[in-house]
Amino acid sequence: MSLRNVAIIAHVDHGKTTLVDQLFRQSGTFRDNQRIEERAMDSNDLEKERGITILAKCTSVEWDDHHGHKTRINIVDTPGHADFGGEVERILSMVDGVVLLVDAAEGAMPQTKFVTGKALALGLRPIVVVNKIDRSDARAQEVLDEVFDLFVSLDATDEQLDFPVIFASGRNGYAGDNPDVREGTLTPLFETIVKHVPPPSADPDGPFKFLVTLLDRDNFLGRILTGLVFSGSVKTNMPIHALDPDGKIVETGRASKLLAFRGLERVPVEEANAGDIVCIAGLTVATVANTIADPSVTEPLHAQPIDPPTLSMRFAVNDSPMAGREGTKVTSRMIRDRLFREAESNVAIKVTEAADKDSFEVAGRGELQLGVLIETMRREGFELSIGRPRVLFLDGENGREEPYETVVIDVDDEYSGTVVEKMASRKAELTDMRPSGGAKTRITFSAPSRGLIGYHGEFLSDTRGTGIMNRLFEKYGPHKGQIIGRKNGVLISNGAGEANAYALGPLEERGILMVAPGDPLYEGMIIGENAKTDDLEVNPMKAKQLTNFRASGGKDDAIRLTPPKRLTLEQAIAYVDDDEIVEVTPKSIRLRKRYLDPHERKKASRAKQAA
Repeated sequence: MSLRNVAIIAHVDHGKTTLVDQLFRQSGTFRDNQRIEERAMDSNDLEKERGITILAKCTSVEWDDHHGHKTRINIVDTPGHADFGGEVERILSMVDGVVLLVDAAEGAMPQTKFVTGKALALGLRPIVVVNKIDRSDARAQEVLDEVFDLFVSLDATDEQLDFPVIFASGRNGYAGDNPDVREGTLTPLFETIVKHVPPPSADPDGPFKFLVTLLDRDNFLGRILTGLVFSGSVKTNMPIHALDPDGKIVETGRASKLLAFRGLERVPVEEANAGDIVCIAGLTVATVANTIADPSVTEPLHAQPIDPPTLSMRFAVNDSPMAGREGTKVTSRMIRDRLFREAESNVAIKVTEAADKDSFEVAGRGELQLGVLIETMRREGFELSIGRPRVLFLDGENGREEPYETVVIDVDDEYSGTVVEKMASRKAELTDMRPSGGAKTRITFSAPSRGLIGYHGEFLSDTRGTGIMNRLFEKYGPHKGQIIGRKNGVLISNGAGEANAYALGPLEERGILMVAPGDPLYEGMIIGENAKTDDLEVNPMKAKQLTNFRASGGKDDAIRLTPPKRLTLEQAIAYVDDDEIVEVTPKSIRLRKRYLDPHERKKASRAKQAA
């Protein structure tokens, strides 16, 4: 049976997962009586909800061309979001071709630009699939021109520009080489992959060598390492060792279990050969970018370096007066085990335990990535308190250096002025600005990560939800000096109890409220944003004094309150100041001061000023 390894690149919502489902159905990978979930590849709830693929996954389809030739096609899914960027390059190193999926109406999007650029730079020759060809607003020819222009702007070679094109509707399961196709099967896509993508250039006769690309944990098998067999073959229980990128031996052991991808399942196999993408279990220390090989091998395979973490947050036990009411996992031991388990299977995350053993510094590659982890944990029943995100500085030759990101923003022309102004105030440098068609502008910045914390929500409201922002780690560079943070102070509850409409009414004039009548409150909890720059302690629980005089005309019966501003998890994390904490439970997100007692707060702020 011949082999093909391809990666699939697509913007969020362009139909990648649906297309892969149809490839399964038509290749006979799923038996007809198997009920499969729609969008089989998005396995975790958060991915289904946000509609983004966070973890790269591998699947495998067997295609029979009815002339007696069978081909196994390994399809690797790439994460489209730039926060998961380090993963992309490693995945592309496993494959010999890419399928670029674009929506027939939306066209080439900035998110795909990043992954496509990486694929072209590695010399891969893409197959372009124009999907959702049956949309009423499809504009297939224009979209193809856009893709061509995109490739040119990414310095594609003549060979790469001569790409095959397939028009398809993943949802309806047909494809063809003509934009008018409205029936049939996906056979033309299968044929193009087999014809256009070269078989793996692996060496079947050399010693066994395997490069780890993805890391996973299984409750029974422990660490599972996924990657490509570059040469030779491996049998179950064969002795192996792991080398780091410098050639040092990380550990020696045995390949206690080999798993291959068959459809969506990982199936145990006795042997794996050169060119196949498989999983190996049995090692406890080896990680991504390590080479697993026969003990005679001393030279490691070349691996993509892992992007450094640029942002850290403090995760601690929830110690608010409401602790333990809504979650089931509340002790620091449970939090510790969960975070270390995450760090074991997620290369981009590093966890260090603080000296007091009650809190942990979790470093990662951006707010989105850490936000996804916090959201996952709260769904598992955890209660946490989370501190304000801080960027990680390095000491470089010229003193203190901070992380910079390349930020690519696509906005309607009318908002470009606001965006440029806001980014400038966050110390970003404009590096490129060009019209991107359809009354839109594409603006590129080089920005310190520190300035971007909390900007995304503001950006969405500034562009009425139409802007698209993509961020990518660029470099460590000179420290940019002070960046203005939040300008407003907060309204702080001065006691515990339930928020009362009578008390909240007059407070609306003081700022924006974040609580509603009936919400449980405690002393030191943040109930809103002050219209002024300083913090203000207020009483949101004050009830009306009852007298035996009847109010004239019943004018104070109905207090009309504006609905409170409820912050999402990401907004809350970006909103809090250094002396504030986000309390996260499975049911609530509350903001509070780190020191709940006003005297403690004063003491801490004096100490800070003195320092």
